[in-house]
Amino acid sequence: MIKAERHTLILESLAKDHKVLLDQISKVLLVSEDTVRRDIKELSDKGLLKAVRGGAIPKSNIPMHFKERQHIAIGLKKIIAEKVLEYIKPGMVVLIDAGTSVLAAVVNLPKDIELTVVTNSFPVASILEDYPKIEVLFMGGKLNKTSFSTTGHETIEAVRNIRADICLMGICSIDSTMGVTGDDYEDSLIKRAMVETSKSTIALSTYDKLGTCESFYICGTNQLDVIITEADPSLAFFDDYKKMGITIQ
Repeated sequence: MIKAERHTLILESLAKDHKVLLDQISKVLLVSEDTVRRDIKELSDKGLLKAVRGGAIPKSNIPMHFKERQHIAIGLKKIIAEKVLEYIKPGMVVLIDAGTSVLAAVVNLPKDIELTVVTNSFPVASILEDYPKIEVLFMGGKLNKTSFSTTGHETIEAVRNIRADICLMGICSIDSTMGVTGDDYEDSLIKRAMVETSKSTIALSTYDKLGTCESFYICGTNQLDVIITEADPSLAFFDDYKKMGITIQ
């Protein structure tokens, strides 16, 4: 089998199973694991997948700028936003990051709910201006113009002074092996601090972001308490996450 054919089969297998394992695909292709490893590296260099130990996973292609992300998968984010409501109780202190799925959840909050919201997101703070019973604590820092949020040492220190009941965190990529990752270094540091200081972390993610990986590590997948997507929680794909004790909604 020539290289081009192997590459095609590797990408087809990745699209079907959300991952490629060296030992398995080498048997399918009837070549050595070293050959497959070289093929995967070439495909990774072209930006077609993410090479990981033992194989490959899809590479996330989420646009970085908030303005672009805000208009993607609007209907799916509304489904996620509805599912979030059962976890938010009056009187809670809620830590909210700058994800667009999280913003959809904020828009969906009841107007009369009483909460304390701590956030580094300008859009979240702006929306909550119209919620009379929600106290908003906005964390200062350096403006990240791609996410419309604050980042940097000052923001991280502010996060570390909070012990929120729950953290609502928008996710760029989650993989059961590689963990939770992001494509922006400074934003990933903020998310990491939020996970570390919250009593419970709820990840909001459209299904297509699961089984993908980006460059900057946020936390281990097993540090999440709940993953909320628009997909059916009974899908076999979620079994690895459930084995970690994560609730899938």
